[in-house]
Formats: sequence, C-alpha cells, structure tokens
Amino acid sequence: QVQLVESGGGLVQPGGSLRLSCAASGSIFSINAMAWYRQAPGKQRELVAAITSGGGTNYADSVKGRFTISRDNAKNTLYLQMDGLKPEDTAVYYCNRGIYYGFSRTFSALGAWGQGTQVTVSS
Repeated sequence: QVQLVESGGGLVQPGGSLRLSCAASGSIFSINAMAWYRQAPGKQRELVAAITSGGGTNYADSVKGRFTISRDNAKNTLYLQMDGLKPEDTAVYYCNRGIYYGFSRTFSALGAWGQGTQVTVSS
C-alpha cells in the first residue's frame, strides 16, 4: 500500500509563495496519476491540480496561472508550487494517487488520505 506524507505548509502573507511536497512510499508512484486537493473549514474537499504519469497537468480555475504541479518519479515525490497566494487559498492540502479522466477533467482518488499540510494565507 502506498503511503503519502504531505509537508511544506505554513503561514504566508498574501502574494507570497509556498512549495508543498508529497513523499510517497512504494514503487508504484511512477505509474499513478497524482493530485493535490484542499479542504477549507466548513467546505468540501476540492481538487486543486492533477498530473498524469506522463506529466500532463490540469488545474482548477481558481489556481490556474498561480499554482504548478510537478513530480519527480526518481524521488517518489509530488510537488505543488504555489505563487500569488490569496486568503481564499487557506486550507489543509492533501495529495493522493488515482485515475485522471481527461475527457471530464476529473480525478478519482484511490489511496488513503494522509494528515495533510496546513496552508494559511493572512496578513
């Protein structure tokens, strides 16, 4: 079973940047599509960005142009570079593996959810 551990969150001022990391155990990381989700207080978990095993990417409209998802298969690590952060980006961020459906731009998460990493954007 693949275990996922998120890190890199913190408190940042509006307009600032953070880089989240997701370390995956297990040898199947490279064959899985991966995604970042976030959940703000009182809201449902939402898909932020996804990346296929081949490196194709997709983003939620709310983060397009500000966030960049990437992966390093040699290190079994997923990243989320977040620039131009806004207060509405405040949430707990989670990573997961799964299946990306390009036709509908949706992602089906297959793994267990980890603890996530808290991102707080505030002045």
